Amino acid sequence: MSNAQVKASIAGYLTRFFPGYALKEDDDIFSLGFVNSMFAMQLVQFVEHEFQVEVESEDLELKNFSSINALSDFVARKRLAAVG
Repeated sequence: MSNAQVKASIAGYLTRFFPGYALKEDDDIFSLGFVNSMFAMQLVQFVEHEFQVEVESEDLELKNFSSINALSDFVARKRLAAVG
């Protein structure tokens, strides 16, 4: 899955929860007030399931999940770490 495909998948998932808002790739979903603790857990589960990566406790930082770009970068780092 290419970086563009990862971003498209993340954007598709997030926009289902924010109807009527045109989410940009660098919009911080936490500062916009879109995320509560339950949704944050759903987001972690989505990332693990969709991209076949394991989100470990040290990965649970807002900076990894704050935007489409941040999530895409996080997935890329996890995949790279898994390979090498």
